Amino acid sequence: MLRNYHRTLLRELIKTICFIVIAFLGERLFAVGDESSSRPNILFCIADDWGWPDAGAYGDPVVKTPAFDQLAHEGVVFENAFVTAPSCTPSRNSILTGQLHWRLGAGANLWSSLAVHHPVYPIMLEEAGYFVGYWRKSWGPGDWKALGRTRHPVGQQFKKGFREFLNSRPANTPFCFWLGASDPHRPYVAGSGARAGIDPAKVRVPADLPDCEVVREDIADYLFEVERFDRDVAAALAALEASGEADNTIVVMTGDHGMPFPRHKCHLYDSGTHVPLAIRWPAVVPSGRRIKDFVSLADIAPTFLDAARVEIPAVVTGTSLLPLLASGESGQIDPRRDHVLLGRERHTPAQESPSDKGYPMRAIRTPEFLFIKNFHPERWPSGSPTGSTKGRPFADCDAGPTKQFLMDSVNDPMIQPFFDLAFSKRPANELYDLKNDPFQITNVAEDHRYADVLHQLSTRLEHKLKETKDPRVVGRISDLESFPYRGRITP
Repeated sequence: MLRNYHRTLLRELIKTICFIVIAFLGERLFAVGDESSSRPNILFCIADDWGWPDAGAYGDPVVKTPAFDQLAHEGVVFENAFVTAPSCTPSRNSILTGQLHWRLGAGANLWSSLAVHHPVYPIMLEEAGYFVGYWRKSWGPGDWKALGRTRHPVGQQFKKGFREFLNSRPANTPFCFWLGASDPHRPYVAGSGARAGIDPAKVRVPADLPDCEVVREDIADYLFEVERFDRDVAAALAALEASGEADNTIVVMTGDHGMPFPRHKCHLYDSGTHVPLAIRWPAVVPSGRRIKDFVSLADIAPTFLDAARVEIPAVVTGTSLLPLLASGESGQIDPRRDHVLLGRERHTPAQESPSDKGYPMRAIRTPEFLFIKNFHPERWPSGSPTGSTKGRPFADCDAGPTKQFLMDSVNDPMIQPFFDLAFSKRPANELYDLKNDPFQITNVAEDHRYADVLHQLSTRLEHKLKETKDPRVVGRISDLESFPYRGRITP
């Protein structure tokens, strides 16, 4: 057995050395060529509340996503892509800065701001000669001017979209465009999914939600908006093709976190953090591959900067995806990409006491396990049930038919377990065995059979948080909790 163990170690060592060599050669490849003519264009397409696996390329039986599927076929699709935070503002701040959101002060929270000393990739690319802009939801929500910025973090707004942007671009200038949307964010038009041809009887109901007509129809309405976002991306791809510049354009399509359903958005389970991700760059990236390496959307900024040959700031915690993209391989490519870090600070002011600034969590996700540390288990993970400082029960869960059904049916013994999964308080430690429990329903942190795993993952997470200077474990908690909520609070 010891001999087999050593053989396994040797194979992993050889694989790691080979990947480092490939990565080095890839860097040399991207450094070759005339800088003004060969730098790629960038089209970044991001949905609002679109989670994995709700796309045709991932095997969803109902939703039609031809644009995403095209990018997956002509480029690379990622099996294990995660956001750093399951909340809009911190997730987008992480994407823009390439940093874990807990390093961003106010930017770790929803409806916040982002201090000017945090560099963002669109402005860095603009300073390097790129034409940059955005359409619809990009940074935020929040007040980008509040902490010293004089430019929108994503550049100039183009209210008519990608075609207007292309028509405004100076000749022979590389571009970087953020194609945003409010789809599939709530609220939904009831019945819109069914009217669009999505059969509620055929939708896939996650194991942490009750399988009933109300939930199925709600999911169908969500999928309708996923399809609408996909059509927007398809139109942009057609415009890009017509421009003649598709081959040297990096196209990325993803979402900012999981779907807006109870126990999904705002939570560190896969349903809140696992997102679709497809990347196409015909001039460089071999097509038709599925990559299993764990990647974070914090890797997007260093990838774009790397491709544009702009120096990546030392503060960036993400890692460029270019070696993976150019490798030509599928499956697990880089042995070092065996985990992601996840977290959450304040979503809305949803706790009972105004002094409780949110529900702070951190997690580490590996192929086999998800470990979550809840820093304040006395607080409510989805907001207070009594009507909070946000003004309504469980305010960290978006209002909608599924949420209302759970609250109305709490006394039904068939529904109560789903209600508890979504809204009840949680212990300090959560551990999920993903092989036996892929939907993370049963917490095994107190099971003595998992004691070693719990110790190893909690130790590893603490080390990573110290390494990334998380104020929750080093520094001051006030660096995360002293910032105002800049959204409107309504009953």
